[in-house]
This record gives sequence, structure tokens and C-alpha cells, in this order.
Amino acid sequence: MDRQSELAIVRRAYAKQVLAAAGVVDARIEHAYAAIARESFLGPGPWSMFRLRTAHSKLELSIPTPDADPVYLYVDQPVALICDRGIFNGQPSLHALLLAAAKVKEGEHVVHVGAGTGYYSAIMANLVGANGKVTAIECDSLLAERARRCLSEYSNVTVVEGDGSTVSFDVADVIYVNAGVTHPTETWLDALGEDGRLIIPLTTRENFPAPGSAFDPVKALRSGAYFRIQRRGATFDARGLLPTVIVPAHGKARDSVVEAVLASAFAKGDWQRVTHLVRAENAPDEHCWLKSRRWSLTYN
Repeated sequence: MDRQSELAIVRRAYAKQVLAAAGVVDARIEHAYAAIARESFLGPGPWSMFRLRTAHSKLELSIPTPDADPVYLYVDQPVALICDRGIFNGQPSLHALLLAAAKVKEGEHVVHVGAGTGYYSAIMANLVGANGKVTAIECDSLLAERARRCLSEYSNVTVVEGDGSTVSFDVADVIYVNAGVTHPTETWLDALGEDGRLIIPLTTRENFPAPGSAFDPVKALRSGAYFRIQRRGATFDARGLLPTVIVPAHGKARDSVVEAVLASAFAKGDWQRVTHLVRAENAPDEHCWLKSRRWSLTYN
């Protein structure tokens, strides 16, 4: 058996394990994970794998693989893209769960904000098929250039370098955000088509410490969560998905005033009870998990 055939078997096993870890049963997502070569998006090996060194409560970001064999990449672990900045190719099972929540369909337009080098953009491209398209947005010029190279063979993917909170794009069926933000931007909410889904991690500054600094996993997981926001005509459904720890975004998707409001909301808990996003300033206080200047997350 040649090497590529061996790796194809490894990828199929990896896909099954990733979806099992996520608790997701979805043949299309499993096929996409099995089809995409992760090593093609991570540069030459050996690679650095994410580890949490609990003995000293530090984030250890530089555990190398023994060598450059791609088989080491087919585990449910983040892999470093820019190690000294704490930027990783995210945990596969987390993305499997989020992709299942996004319900990406063939023929849709997916906007991937914070695309990194494009591994999950490629998985999305597989899910939307030849009649769909993916707009992969990355603000870091080095990562954006790597994404262009890695995704050059994907005719249904366009890579855009820029601030994903302000870059304009066509009406989207899914907007999938891969960096911690304090709020859904007007750009994203306006660009969602009917039944469009926004997958977004809301986080405070306590959610992701600088590499090498003290790390409290309990505090981190209480200061960030993924939400799915879905347009229903003039209204938006909202649902909390899961707590998260994720690198913060740069640009206009972070706001210090909103961050303070978000921190107070996380402090009281109950984000799992959120049912709607209201784009107004007059939502009743007693119905709000978070009330900001131009939008609120509310309960029934």
C-alpha cells in the first residue's frame, strides 16, 4: 500500500473519532474531514501541538511532534500556526460541533472570518460543493498569504485579507467567526440572508491570556461562549452553544465598553437561556442577559 493510501485510511479514522468526540452524527461533515489533508495547511513538520501544562498553570505552546510524519496531525488537538502569538489551527472536534450547528448546505455562501491558513475553509468548501462558495477572511497578512497558497486549488474559495468586522461581502447563508469578539457587528447582521446563521464566540479579556502568563481554565471558560444567531425576517433567534477559550480578534469586533457589559453578563451566568438577539436600545431590562447600546441578548 502506498503512503497516500495509508494516509487516506488514517484520515477516515480521524474523521470518525473527531465527530464522535464532538457528539456529532453527520455523514457530510465526516466526509469533509476525511477528504481534506490537514498537513497541507500547517507548513513543514515537525509541528507544535497545543498542551496545557497544569503543574505551573501555564499555557505550553511548544510540544513538538517527534518528526514530520503527517500521521501525528490526525488527532483531536490544535496545531500551532504562529506559536509565539498563541495562534493555532483549532481543535477539530470543536469545529465539527460548530459546523453541525451552522448546518452548512450545498450551494450556500459561507463567510469564514479568521480563516488562518484555510484548513476549516477547505472543509466548508467541501460542504458547500461546486455550486456554493466560501469567502475566507484573514487580517494577518502572513496567514492570509499562506491561505491563498493553500486554497489555490479550490475554485469555490476566495481569500480576502482584511478586518473581518468591516470587509464587505455578498449576502451570506453562514458567517463563521474564528476569533473572540465582544459583539456581533452591524456588517455581519446586515449581511445575513433569510435563515442565515452567524456562529460567533463572545469573549472578554480574561478569556485568553498571553502565552506564558498565568492561566486559570475555570475563569477562562466562564468568560467566553459560542452563540448561534439566526435571522428570521426582521428578528434574530439566538442560542448559546458551548463555552470556549479562543484567541481574541483584532479590529472593530472588540469594544472596551461592550466588553465591560459582556463581563457582567458572564458573571451572572445563564447564557444558555438566551433565545433572541434584539437590534434595539429599548429591550426590557428584566428580559436581557446582555443589554448594549444597539443590541441585546434576551430571554423569552
